[in-house]
Amino acid sequence: MSERDWQLSEAPLIPLRNVVVFPYHVLPLFVGRPKSLKSIESALAANRKIVLVCQKDESNEDPGLADLYDIGVGAEILQLLKLPDGSDRVLVEGVRRVRVKNVRSDDDEMLVASIEPLPIDDKTSTERQALMRVVLDQFSQYVELSRKLPSETVNNVSGVTEPDRFADLIASSLLLGTEDRQALLATLDAEERLHRIAELLAKEIYVLELARKIESDVKAKVDQSQREYYLREQVRVIEKELGEEGEEAGEVGEYRQKLEKIHMPAYARDKIDEELARLAKTPAMSPESSVIRTYLDWLIGLPWDIRTADKIDLKRARKVLDKDHYGLEEIKDRILEYLAVRKLSDKAKGPILCFVGPPGVGKTSLGKSIAETLDRKFVHVSLGGIRDEAEVRGHRRTYVGAMPGRIIQGIKQAGTKNPVFLLDEIDKVGADFRGDPTAALLEALDPEQNTQFSDHYIEIPFDLSEVLFLTTANVSETIPSALLDRMEVISLPGYTDEEKQQIARHFLLPKAMQQHGLKEEDLAIDDRAVLAIIQQYTREAGVRGLERSLVRICRKVARAKVEEKKSFAGVTVHPDNLAAYLDLAPYSYTSLIKEARVGVACGLVVTQYGGDTVYVESTRMDGKGNLQLTGQLGDVMKESAQAALSYIRTHAVEIGLDPHFIEKTDLHVHVPEGAVPKEGPSAGVTMATAMVSALTGRKVRSDIAMTGEITLRGQVLPVGGIKAKVLGAYRAGIRKLILPEENRRDTSKISPDISRKLEFTFVNDIAQVLEKALLPAGTASGFKRRRQ
Repeated sequence: MSERDWQLSEAPLIPLRNVVVFPYHVLPLFVGRPKSLKSIESALAANRKIVLVCQKDESNEDPGLADLYDIGVGAEILQLLKLPDGSDRVLVEGVRRVRVKNVRSDDDEMLVASIEPLPIDDKTSTERQALMRVVLDQFSQYVELSRKLPSETVNNVSGVTEPDRFADLIASSLLLGTEDRQALLATLDAEERLHRIAELLAKEIYVLELARKIESDVKAKVDQSQREYYLREQVRVIEKELGEEGEEAGEVGEYRQKLEKIHMPAYARDKIDEELARLAKTPAMSPESSVIRTYLDWLIGLPWDIRTADKIDLKRARKVLDKDHYGLEEIKDRILEYLAVRKLSDKAKGPILCFVGPPGVGKTSLGKSIAETLDRKFVHVSLGGIRDEAEVRGHRRTYVGAMPGRIIQGIKQAGTKNPVFLLDEIDKVGADFRGDPTAALLEALDPEQNTQFSDHYIEIPFDLSEVLFLTTANVSETIPSALLDRMEVISLPGYTDEEKQQIARHFLLPKAMQQHGLKEEDLAIDDRAVLAIIQQYTREAGVRGLERSLVRICRKVARAKVEEKKSFAGVTVHPDNLAAYLDLAPYSYTSLIKEARVGVACGLVVTQYGGDTVYVESTRMDGKGNLQLTGQLGDVMKESAQAALSYIRTHAVEIGLDPHFIEKTDLHVHVPEGAVPKEGPSAGVTMATAMVSALTGRKVRSDIAMTGEITLRGQVLPVGGIKAKVLGAYRAGIRKLILPEENRRDTSKISPDISRKLEFTFVNDIAQVLEKALLPAGTASGFKRRRQ
């Protein structure tokens, strides 16, 4: 194509993104912008000539003169292919350098450039010929090292004798950036252009040779499959070549930067420095490297010096507690006392509060409320079923998959060193060959020891003294005595029917309606229906069953609202239609035994679900003095039955029995629900009463329940769980209770609203129990009370 073919002053323009076209350069272009497509159509309709100029910012969709480089190339369209997506694939050949003087938009359909063709430097000289040979040798070496250009590329330029064309052919083949390529295009002097190409080739050859050397060194050490290791070794070799081998970089440098932003004890920083030194010497793909990195992440991630400021306001705290919990006045007062001490003295070491009570009474939610009153983070960890000490204290790092214990995990999760930390179900922690988790808890919960708590994984002490530990349990008897000694037990025996009504009205029902998308006009449950649910559909100390029943009603109402749509007029639940929402009531509010019977006595017990009543049945048969015990009784209850029988034999005459009755009588004592194991030291008086009733034929009053342990001398000993037992009897509809005299003080903890509805009889001797509980028999001999 001759020079005069490009003596044009105007031509259609296509701006290019990151593409620089040189004269004598043939390449395909993919064109999609509407104006560029119009420019191609115009060029094809005229003389197939078009101007190609690289734009400065590739993201600019509508570039103008200021957005384009001033030097471009005039080109000829060799071929056009229409693609399915509407774009064009154009094969072009660069012809001659041009200077873009102006750009105008032709009716906003295409770009037209005013251009000035630039002169061609085709002079030859000996110096230029020598320079061309040097560049050709460099280019041959470059093609060999790059492996991205075909070897034929060298043959295509080796026969060219014109300096200008030779320089442009090599420039178009180099894998350079846009700025370097544009700079070569803008260099009009062929000799100067060859010098710049020689400099660029020398730089590229050095980089390629260095990369070849790095690749050779790395391949001698690692396998091709170790991709990550290969890349890291490349970085190390590059640092060595640059003389930066002694400088910390990569992961170690990143850890150093994180470490500078953290305040921690000197011993922790020394441990991290030691591990960083090990990491720097450990191969990246070694399993030990992964272990070290995980360990460093844990150490750096712990809140060594991060704490939240307590916001103690007793009035606000009281509002929070009242908002979240109904009743529980004694417990709320104890929490407010704790907050008051914290406000007066930050250094005071508060006790570990242990909330003991049946499920559903609000133990866990109390912990959340305490965290809210203090404005601290809340961490909840369940210890139920834990038998491995490592769950609490962590695994040693020598084990595969080692990790910190649940306490350190919770601290990191909270992000502060002074959260409210709730250890749930501490009474269900077990022990086996893997260790005793309660022994690890001793160190964490003891204020005198937890300043230096040691986790097996962390290996260095962590201060837990600022953590407010709370624990929960269903019963305190299964908590080891050493652990129980470090805690202040706060009992939550359960709620009365009246309290449950208020909880349902003010807490549970609004929450359930909100969760199910119901409004106030959609559902109304009157107080009689709520009381019926409490007495006939649930038998519990807490309110979980009550909440499930309310949720069940809300589900049915929600379904009716969706199905009936506009015709839905709201639902009112009352005792008469309650069965339509909850089916038939599974329980009866009245006691199981409605009338006095021989050999049946009602006792009081404490289970993990709260206080409850249990009936002890006894019957006599002709025999030889055998005592049969059934009902899955534990050793303590069996011993209580044996002690009761010995007392009866010793005082047979006083009770009204033949002194030799045992020689021709067998006794069978049974506690119903035989599939449920039963154990406890509070059934002695109940068994004695049932046995005396069976032997004498005197009926046991059905409206009385009792508790207490018996001795061989007939003394009634005090027992625990009085408050829970009284509430259990109250829920069962029993209003007359026989309690040991020494438990009189425990009744002061019972709400006055309940205690004034109950009749308490406090006794010291089993004779007093028999006198109160047994009805007189018409034919039985008189009963004389044993002298004290």
